[in-house]
Amino acid sequence: MAERGTGRASPRTGCVITADGSYAARLAHVGGSWFPERWTLDGPEPYAVPLPAHQPEEPGTEVQPMGDGRVLIRRFADGRHNFSLLYPTGPQTGELPLGAVECPDQGTVLRLLPPAPGGEKAYALAVGLRSSAVWLVAGGAFGPEHLAELPGRCSGGVWLDRAGRMLVLDREVGGRTKAVVVDLERGGEVSPLLQIAEDSDDRLLLADPDSGLLLISSDAPSPGRERLGWGVLGSTLPVRFPECLRVPDCAVTPFAIQPGHVLMPESCGVALRIDGPMGSWVGVWRPAARQVEHLPAPEGWLAGAGLWTEDGELLLPYATADTPCGVARWAVPSRGGAPTGEAGGPGGTGAGETGPEDPEGAGGTAAQAPPPDPPEPVVARPVPLQQAPLGNLVTN
Repeated sequence: MAERGTGRASPRTGCVITADGSYAARLAHVGGSWFPERWTLDGPEPYAVPLPAHQPEEPGTEVQPMGDGRVLIRRFADGRHNFSLLYPTGPQTGELPLGAVECPDQGTVLRLLPPAPGGEKAYALAVGLRSSAVWLVAGGAFGPEHLAELPGRCSGGVWLDRAGRMLVLDREVGGRTKAVVVDLERGGEVSPLLQIAEDSDDRLLLADPDSGLLLISSDAPSPGRERLGWGVLGSTLPVRFPECLRVPDCAVTPFAIQPGHVLMPESCGVALRIDGPMGSWVGVWRPAARQVEHLPAPEGWLAGAGLWTEDGELLLPYATADTPCGVARWAVPSRGGAPTGEAGGPGGTGAGETGPEDPEGAGGTAAQAPPPDPPEPVVARPVPLQQAPLGNLVTN
């Protein structure tokens, strides 16, 4: 059973949303051609703006929305990764070239990292055979800028703060993967974050800067079998691995955390993408709960994409033939009760009824009782979990 996912939808099937939820971008497929499309999500109704270039895009092209509504695009040609910003100019698409990154070593893979807080900058990760490089590809003064070089092969990419400074990567060295923090304002200084056991693979999947809630994947509880767990940044309590997050024969991937719950990580809503033999659906879970609420995914859901509002509304973007740009809205109670749903934009499919039955009846029980409210966070460097569980991040 697979229980871990990257949390990042393929550019061919999903979309990428800005950290504040204002914009999204994806590659749309119409008439056999791929082209970028920007979605505006912060208005009364969502709407899409096509941004086609003079020729169709390749399926592997990446797009990412910026905070000002422009769309960053990464194209690969002649051994170079070319970056540009796209924007609408009447019936045409304006394009501002930003420069290129060349990866001379064969086998190096470059991809965009998740949108940075603030929406003014964008970053990419180039993974080679023995090392990984972090690049600033938009928002710099002189085109793409090499920021950091890390020994080992890195994956993932999670932001710990709202300043866009502390980036967490999952680094593989010596056959083991551990989450490390890269300080982009200290020349790419690297600090360990997770080390649940010396011989375990420990990855960070999601983080909420407000509450400090972390969603973690590790095989420490069951060697050779990764499980989902949660912890709190700055807490002295260990990571927990709730039984209810194990869904037989399904891959469970967290993709969004409810923001705004300062010092209340147990009450944060977590949205899960659940992929099984019968298809994909949505799970909603809170650390304080001992079960997962299962919701049917809206028709045409851009699987793995979504965001929470501070008020507890889960937004799921979808596209169908009748509704090329829609957002299903689920109002999920903060404690207990059945979720209710309605659609944002015309033709929505949110239905407010329960999804596939919980394979474990009531969803299973947590490995341990919910912890008390965490203590006031203190400023400290991230350190291995064995030394001081989930150390806080540097803020000065």
